[in-house]
Amino acid sequence: MNGVFITGSNTEVGKTTVAIEIVRHLSKAREVKVRKPVETNCELLNGDYIPKDAVALKEACNSKELLNIVCPNCFSLEASPEEASSSVGKALSLDDLVRACNNQAGDGFVLVEGAGGIYSPIAERSLNSDLAVCLQLPVIIVVRDELGAVSQGLLAIEAAKKNNLKIVCLVLNEIKPNTLFNKESLAAYTDVPILPFAKGNIEFFNSKIERLI
Repeated sequence: MNGVFITGSNTEVGKTTVAIEIVRHLSKAREVKVRKPVETNCELLNGDYIPKDAVALKEACNSKELLNIVCPNCFSLEASPEEASSSVGKALSLDDLVRACNNQAGDGFVLVEGAGGIYSPIAERSLNSDLAVCLQLPVIIVVRDELGAVSQGLLAIEAAKKNNLKIVCLVLNEIKPNTLFNKESLAAYTDVPILPFAKGNIEFFNSKIERLI
C-alpha cells in the first residue's frame, strides 16, 4: 500500500482535523483515497451508524466510494474500538482492519487514520501501532500543542521507532493559542521534522507536508 498512517500521542489531539487538511491539499494534484477502518462514538441515524470522522475525510477528497468502504466498522460506544466492539459481542481483529484498509485501495495514495493514540487498543489484543506495522505505512504523529506536548511527542516518536515505523513528521496541533516553545523544545531532542499546525499557517504547513510525503 502507498500512503500514510495518521496517528496521535493520545485521543482528542485533532488527528482528523490535520488529516482533512492533508487530504484536501493533496487531492488538488492527485487522487487520494481515505480509510478510517474503525470508528467509535457513532450516531445512529435512520438505522445506520454514522462515522463523523470518516464522513469528513471522504468529503475532503471528494471520494465517490461508498461510506462503508471508507469505514466498515462503526460502533456507538465512546471507547476504544477494542472495547466498543466487545460491548456488542463482535470480535474485531487486526486482520479485519487490514482487509478494510486494503479493500479497493488500488495502487494510488491512501491516507489511513487510526483511532486514538499510537498505543491505543484498536482491535482485539491489537494497538494502532500494530495496524501501521501490518500496512507498512509511514506515520504522521499528531500532538496537541499544549503544556506536556514535548513529553507526549517524544514518547510517541519512541513508540513508532520501537516498532520500526518510518516517521514522516510530528504535527504540533495548536487547538488553543499559546506562547509555548514546544517546536523548539522537541527539535532539541529529535531529528523528526516538527510541523506547527494552526489557523494562521495552513499554507506553510501544506507546502512542508507536500515535500515530506
